[in-house]
Amino acid sequence: MKRPVLLLLAAAPLLAAAVDYAAEGTLWWAHIQFLADDKLQGRNVGTEGFQKAVDYVRTEFERSGLKPAGTAGYLQPVKFETRLLVTEESSIALVRDGNVEPLTLGTDATLNARAGAADTVEAPMVFVGYGLAIPEAHYDDLAGLDLHGKIAVYVNGPGPANAPGPLKSHYSSAVERWAALHKAGAVGIATIQNPRVPAPGAAGGRGAATGDAAGANAADAAGGAGGRGGRGPAQPVFGLADPALQESGGQAVAIAINARGAEKFFAGSGHTFEEIQKLARENAPLPKFPLAASLRAKTVVKRDSVEAPNVVGLLPGSDARLKDEYVVFSAHLDHLGVGRPVNGDSIYNGAMDNASGIASVLEVARLMKQSGAKPKRSVLFLAVTAEEKGELGSRYFAAHPTVAEDRIVADINLDMFLPLYPLKYIEVQGLGESTLGETVRAAAKELGVEVQADNEPEQNRFIRSDQYSFIRRGVPALAFKFGYAMGSPEEKIRKDWVRDRYHRPSDDLEQPVDKAAAALFDRVILGLIERVADDAARPHWYESSFFRRFAER
Repeated sequence: MKRPVLLLLAAAPLLAAAVDYAAEGTLWWAHIQFLADDKLQGRNVGTEGFQKAVDYVRTEFERSGLKPAGTAGYLQPVKFETRLLVTEESSIALVRDGNVEPLTLGTDATLNARAGAADTVEAPMVFVGYGLAIPEAHYDDLAGLDLHGKIAVYVNGPGPANAPGPLKSHYSSAVERWAALHKAGAVGIATIQNPRVPAPGAAGGRGAATGDAAGANAADAAGGAGGRGGRGPAQPVFGLADPALQESGGQAVAIAINARGAEKFFAGSGHTFEEIQKLARENAPLPKFPLAASLRAKTVVKRDSVEAPNVVGLLPGSDARLKDEYVVFSAHLDHLGVGRPVNGDSIYNGAMDNASGIASVLEVARLMKQSGAKPKRSVLFLAVTAEEKGELGSRYFAAHPTVAEDRIVADINLDMFLPLYPLKYIEVQGLGESTLGETVRAAAKELGVEVQADNEPEQNRFIRSDQYSFIRRGVPALAFKFGYAMGSPEEKIRKDWVRDRYHRPSDDLEQPVDKAAAALFDRVILGLIERVADDAARPHWYESSFFRRFAER
């Protein structure tokens, strides 16, 4: 009686081998060729190029037979408030013993237009180490410090070596770190780049590399003055117009201290920037002490508003009991737009970041239509706006989903998964946090791919893309990269890509990409989604997972 089952299992590798990965990879690449074309001008939120990308995704959703998900059809409007720093009217200076030392915006430090509960601020500064309070690890940089009315200066990044990765990831996020500092009385922040987490090239993007810095995000982490880390004219920073989703309340000023100006801040304190950098590089405990100078800042901003939608398509479930539950498959559609030229190129195309993820969302939808898939649960295909502005589109969707919030069972998120070489390992962020980890192991094993945990946990990637908007709402989630063996050529290829192309114009259509490997990756993700959609049990956080607390609120 068991023989047919055994024969079917034995045939599974043959079925996998029958897939024409080269052809599927070509179809995947065709989406990227459209989305990362110079004509779309880098898909910056609120631009004509971004709208062209929206129209393309909506058309592809329709072509794959996806249904509108909500009263607004395929598009969920999202409204933003923008703040553009008026550089010539803004200023920062150090005040020491009654003497005022003006600082050069963009050279010594940068002002972030996201903050600004007050237009002008003068306040003493306190260096607070990593600026973290992690109760579960019995770690508190703020214990015993008087921060009332003061500006907290800290090294962003991973924090203490003895705290588990998920704890550090959560508490080092912009919103959690500011919540702790604000509760302690701080009125502003001044951040220093952690030397263990290299700042990405020209763009500054996710400039704090932890979702922190003087703003929540990549594109403006260093910014306001000099825009994305000195990339040219000041760029506006974005925030959600919905007051309930604004998370930097009470922050009067936010600056990022540049290496060239850092010693000026530490002068007279009994400590040096070089000393702090050495300790941070070693991931050692950092001292806490008052700085000898106060910070005087004037932040003048021009306010405006922008609307740019999320794109949502629904594959309805087939099971009467489960069809009203939803597996979300998400990727962000936006990138950085046009900025400072690098080697004569000023368009930040975002081919891998994240036209690649959107292309995979579109390909999985096509494959499900082609196969006639009838998942028991519904699958919600989601292209979100404004990830590069601080995961804003996903935050809005997670707070105002187009389906019942308590019926969303999982988020599978793709962001710059980097198919730069053959897929032997798939790196899974959140692998050990929920039952989704075992599900992806099964999907990958069927296709001969090995699963591994995050190779660089200090990068805090699990909180640095759109999956975290769902995690904070209690939804189990996973995110992915192409993995590699330590010391292998693949490790070098990936790290060289991050150094040379991440948030640069060279993330374009001219780079070498393994299209067939991307198609295999898509098949792994397809298998994962179908397993989650068909499983009688909802995914759940493990008892040991830090993130389980969000599901219990």
